[in-house]
Amino acid sequence: MTTDELPVDDCFLADSEPGSEIPVWTVEKGFSAESLPISSEQRAWVERVGFKGNAKQQVLLPGPDGRIAGVLFGLGNGGLGEPSGPSELLFGALAQNLPEGNYRIASPLHDPALSAISWGLGSYRFTRYKRNGKPGAKLRMPDGADRQSVLETIAAVKLGRDLINTPASDLGPAEIEAATRDLARRYGAEIQVTVGDDLLAQNFPMIHAVGRASPRAPRLIDLRWGREGARKITLVGKGITFDTGGLDLKPASAMLLMKKDMGGSAAALTLAQLIMAHKLDVRLRLIIPTAENSVSGDAFRPGDVLTSRAGTTVEIGNTDAEGRLVLADGLTLADEETPDTVLVFATLTGAARVALGPDLPALFTDDDAFAAELTKTSAAIGDPVWRLPLWPGYDSKLDSTVADMNNVWEAPFAGSITAALFLKRFVKQAGRFAHLDLFGWRPAGNALGPRGGEPQTARAVFATLSKELVA
Repeated sequence: MTTDELPVDDCFLADSEPGSEIPVWTVEKGFSAESLPISSEQRAWVERVGFKGNAKQQVLLPGPDGRIAGVLFGLGNGGLGEPSGPSELLFGALAQNLPEGNYRIASPLHDPALSAISWGLGSYRFTRYKRNGKPGAKLRMPDGADRQSVLETIAAVKLGRDLINTPASDLGPAEIEAATRDLARRYGAEIQVTVGDDLLAQNFPMIHAVGRASPRAPRLIDLRWGREGARKITLVGKGITFDTGGLDLKPASAMLLMKKDMGGSAAALTLAQLIMAHKLDVRLRLIIPTAENSVSGDAFRPGDVLTSRAGTTVEIGNTDAEGRLVLADGLTLADEETPDTVLVFATLTGAARVALGPDLPALFTDDDAFAAELTKTSAAIGDPVWRLPLWPGYDSKLDSTVADMNNVWEAPFAGSITAALFLKRFVKQAGRFAHLDLFGWRPAGNALGPRGGEPQTARAVFATLSKELVA
């Protein structure tokens, strides 16, 4: 895909467009206006409006004709990005607050690519259901930023956000399949999809059980890309397109955001697009078990015993713990070819949100080096994660008296840890296992985007894998 085809050029000027953009000077707290190439009248204006260079503070400089002659943008102490990281991440706030016009960054940038990505992410708006929209500010791509890479990154995140933001009325398992097929077509990947009762014939019984109560057929999506013989990276994303909780029905307040319960699949799709667009030398496999957890006479019940693809029997302690069931079948499939790395993305537990809040996804892995690098990298680019333990002392809490295991621990403790341990039971041969329990949603707008869907961890994992491949 060329930059002309990417659906994010509305926030950047084309390289061929003429100059004469409004300059933007970045300053840190305690700056001296005397060091800036602005007039004495403009310096007086900066002092009069009380501009101090605090993080996200901005001032428009008037020109003699009444037009905007320039902009000052505060970076604070240089390390106040949102939700973490350097102040380059604040450029998204600038994109949101500047009036319509063409701009360029006139100050030297420590990280031009991150600054441009932040501008693009901050410019995002979900407009599918809006009748009227207004044009925003456009930026000249900063010197030193790879235009293609920047736009590909923004486009991948936009895909994930759009999918999560789309209501379940317009996004079911078939639409997740369509989005994956579009990626496969765009980047020359292979794809296979198993739908409805064929899931039983192909031995994906728990995906079928979770989705059989819905008129929208569940499915298993399997995409492959990259050269044979390259390092095998397998992504497994939870694709529950709406979660009523099943027969253990969620209260109404807990259902309001359940269109985002496919956020794991959106994060996996975002990461897959980043890998393919940047042509990482890996053998990529993307597995998405997708279903709608609905209520009908055919719904699976509390106390039922399901047999998984692995042959393990699972007693259902709660039908609202359905994501781990569909992931178990997907993980078993992934593990059968002994990949080097299996990465799981899922909006899996409320317990992870209680522990870490909405902005900080939980990471579970036994690979200490990977955990350390991912945590460090994620904070630096504003896509943070925090490691929680795969503590084996809780593994027995999943024991069942009637089946090989239960899908929940009956006690209201350590829910995110026991969920991760449940998933890990289905990965026995992969070289490395990591599970990311994410919220998939930004409860309040910040510099990197408005309130709404967010494919958390995708940028962070991509950056970490990219480093590993060149190490």
